[in-house]
Amino acid sequence: MDKKKFLFISLEGLISDVAWQVAKEGHDVQYFIGNKEEREIADGFVPKTDNWEAEVDWADVIVFDDVLGQGELAHRLRKEGRKVIGGTPYTDRLEDDRAFGQEELRKAGIPIIPYREFSDFDEAISFVNENPAKYAIKPSGEVGNIKRLLFVGEEDDGKDVIQVLEAYKRVYADRVKAFQLQRRAIGVEVAVGAFFNGKEFITPINVNFEHKKLFPGNLGCSTGEMGTAMYWSDPNRIFNSTLKKLEPKFAEEGYVGYMDLNCIVNNNGIYPLEFTSRFGYPTISIQQEGMITPIGEFFYLLANGADCKLKTRKGFQIGVRIVVPPFPFDDSNTFETNSKGALIIFQKPNREGVHIEDVRLVNEQWVITGTSGVALIVVGTGQTMKQAQTQVYSRIKNILIPNMYYRNDIGDRWFEDSDKLHNWGYLREM
Repeated sequence: MDKKKFLFISLEGLISDVAWQVAKEGHDVQYFIGNKEEREIADGFVPKTDNWEAEVDWADVIVFDDVLGQGELAHRLRKEGRKVIGGTPYTDRLEDDRAFGQEELRKAGIPIIPYREFSDFDEAISFVNENPAKYAIKPSGEVGNIKRLLFVGEEDDGKDVIQVLEAYKRVYADRVKAFQLQRRAIGVEVAVGAFFNGKEFITPINVNFEHKKLFPGNLGCSTGEMGTAMYWSDPNRIFNSTLKKLEPKFAEEGYVGYMDLNCIVNNNGIYPLEFTSRFGYPTISIQQEGMITPIGEFFYLLANGADCKLKTRKGFQIGVRIVVPPFPFDDSNTFETNSKGALIIFQKPNREGVHIEDVRLVNEQWVITGTSGVALIVVGTGQTMKQAQTQVYSRIKNILIPNMYYRNDIGDRWFEDSDKLHNWGYLREM
C-alpha cells in the first residue's frame, strides 16, 4: 500500500505503541495527547502535534484511542466525510454506563447476570443485607477506568461486599457517583472481540483471557491489566451468541473500530460482563504480533469500510505488562522518586516482541515517563500456549528496569480453562 497519513488522538497516551508501529511501516504520523502530564509519552518515537484539529485536513485516517467522550468527536468527524476509526456516543455509553450496556444486551436477546444500579452507598448496603449473596462492585462513568475500585466478593453472605461499600462511602463518595452491584457468576472468564468496518465485523475474531490482578495466582488488587493470552479464531459459539447479535446496531451507528465483550461462561450458558468499545490496552499491542496484514494498511482499509479479511498467524500470543512503582496506584511522590526517568536497558540488542507504553526516547535510550508506572508490553508467540509462554518470559529476561515487576503466570489458566470451554462446546462454531 502507498504511504498514508495517520492522525492519532489520545486522552492519556494509550495508543503510542500503535502509532509507533504505523510510523515504522513507513506511513506519515501525527500524534496528539490531551493530558499535559502525559505528553512526553512516545517523544522520539512518533512525530507529535499540539493541535490535532489543525491536522484533520492533512490526515487520510484519524484514529481515536478511548471512550469518555471521544466517540462524540469521532462521530462528528465521520459525518463530515472524514475517514475515522473511533466510536459514537452510543458505543461510548456501552462501556462508560454499565447499566446501559447490560440493557442493550438484554434488548438483543442475550442473557445477562442480574444487577442493580445505585447512586447511594447506604441503599446498596441495605440491598446486600436484604439479599445476601456474592456480588461484584463495578463503578460507572470515568471512575470505571480506575480498576482498583472494582471489587469481586468472595463471601456467600455478601459481608465482604458490605465492608468494601462502607469503606468506599467514607473515602470515595465524592468520586463514585454511580455504581453497579452484579451477582457473581462462577465459570471461565473469556472475552471475544473483532474489528468493525462500519457495516460488519471483520474476521477472524479474537479470543482473549485477561489477567487483571496484580500478583501471580490471581492475587492482589485489580489493575488495568497485567497480561493477556489470546488467539485468532473463526467465529465461535461465544461470539455468535453475543457480539454478532449486535452487528445490525453497530452498522446503524456506523461504528468503526474494535469491539470486545468480556464474559463468564459455564455449563449453563454465556453471561456477558462488560463491553470494551475501543482498542484494549495492552490487547492491541499483543494482537499486532498475531497480525500478518500490516496494521497501518489494515486501519486504512477499516476506516474506508472495505470488505477486507484480516490475515493472522495460527497459534497463540501472550503479552506481559512490565510496570514500575506506584502502579496500579496514583502516587506522584513515589513515581517521581522511584520511577520517572528510569532507564530501560536491553542486555542484548534484540527488541523483538517489545512494545512501548509510557516511554520516551532520549539519545536512542528508552526512558520511563508519564505518571502511571506502565512501561512495556512484552509479547511471545507460538504454535502452543506453552511455546508462547517460553518465548515471552525469555524476552523479559533481556530487560532491566530498576524496580520493575510483572506477573510470571500469564497463560497458565489456559490449560484448565480450555478443557472446560471445549467440553462445553463454546470454542466451536454454532
